[in-house]
Parts: sequence; C-alpha cells; structure tokens
Amino acid sequence: MTTRDAVILGMVEGLTEFLPISSTGHLILTVHILGLSHTDFTKSFEISIQLGAIMAIVFLYLKRFLTDLQTWKRILVAFLPTGILGFSLYKFIKGYLIGNDLVVVISLFLGGLVLLFADRWCERYCRIDRVQDMPLRKAFVVGIFQSMAMIPGVSRSGATIIGGMLMGLNRKQSAEFSFLLAVPTMLMATAYDLYKSHSQFSAQEFHLLGLGFLMSFITAILSVKLLLKFISTYNFAPFGIYRILVSFLYSYFFLL
Repeated sequence: MTTRDAVILGMVEGLTEFLPISSTGHLILTVHILGLSHTDFTKSFEISIQLGAIMAIVFLYLKRFLTDLQTWKRILVAFLPTGILGFSLYKFIKGYLIGNDLVVVISLFLGGLVLLFADRWCERYCRIDRVQDMPLRKAFVVGIFQSMAMIPGVSRSGATIIGGMLMGLNRKQSAEFSFLLAVPTMLMATAYDLYKSHSQFSAQEFHLLGLGFLMSFITAILSVKLLLKFISTYNFAPFGIYRILVSFLYSYFFLL
C-alpha cells in the first residue's frame, strides 16, 4: 500500500461511513480498483481508519455527548447487542466475511431494497421527533439492526437508520442516532482490532494508518453535514437505488 492508496481509502471511508451505502463495501471495491491485495494489514487498515470518522462525530456532537444523559442511555442500550456479538464473532468476520465479494454484493442489493421499504414506511409511521423520546426497548431493537452490519456490505449506518425509522424515529433523528451510536461501536471495534494486530505493523504501516485516519476525519465531517442537509429536503430513496446499482456494478467487475 502506498501513500496515495492510504489517502484514497481514507477519503472513501470518511465519505461513506455515515451514508447508508456501506463503507466496507466501498472500501473493498476501492481496494480492488487500486489493485491491492487483501492482506491482514489491508483488512486492519479498513477497520482502523474508522477511528477518523468516529472522531469527526465526537468533534461535531461534543456538547451533546457531554450533556445529553437521555440520549446516552439509548446509545448504551443499543450498543449491547453489537458489543456482545462483535466480540463473539470477531475472528469469523475478519477471517471469512471481510473481502468476500459475493457477501458484499448480496448485502448491497438486499440492503437497498430494505432501505427503500423503510423509507416508504417512515412517511406514514415515523412520529418520534427526538431521540430522547424513543423508548429504551426500541433503542435495543435498533442495536439488533446494527449488529447485522458486521456482515460486509450491509452498512452500519444503513442498518441503524433503517432500524430507527422502523422504530418510529423521523429521518433526521434516525440519521443522528446512527451517528451517535457509531462512536462506542466503532471505537470498540477499532481498538480491539488494533490491540490484536498492532504488534505486526511496521513503522511505515503506522504512517499509512495515521494518514488514512486524517483523511477519514476531514471527509467524514463534510459527509455528515451534507447528509443532514440532503435529508432535510429529500428522503433516503436515492441511497437505496444507488446501493442496488452498485451491487450490479460490483457483480459485473468482480464476480462475472
């Protein structure tokens, strides 16, 4: 992996992490396009640069993290299913699912269909206008949806946004809860992977990780702001259609 590769992958991570289109799927696709091998370092790089996107959310929502106890309760309840399953399935996910093109294609396609359905559902049934008003049991269900995102191509943000809308949160609040829930979830995943893998990295590889982190941080801030502006006027349907189109494109280049 070169410096250019690290910059590109960091930008792809930051731009796609909080959009419901699967950052993992796009990173795997980008790795293919760049001609990189899907080595253990590449897999760890894809996980570790998520830390830049996490810090972007902390930066944008710092005041809310420090003062909003009711939202924190819902974040922690929603984190439970993912935390338990993530630690249990870590080796299987990294060893067999990350880098599996067929899994990514199926996840992108089905995720697009479900997102289209959830968006239509939300037009009639989304009545909760504040995360703080969402019952804790519904926050737990959103966490179950998030745990599905351990499958590459599903999209953590997509799964939690869908879960939020199906639990009655409006589009904007579903997106913001997805952002906030990402912090403990992705922080634990990144920290655990670095703990397991850091001794295998060279000084040059740590340099690449740092560069990917920086690009991910900058582009994630822009991506979050643009998404919130977009859904204040439009819905999530374009993202569902985009996922389906990308699944066909992915299939054409890497499966056929």
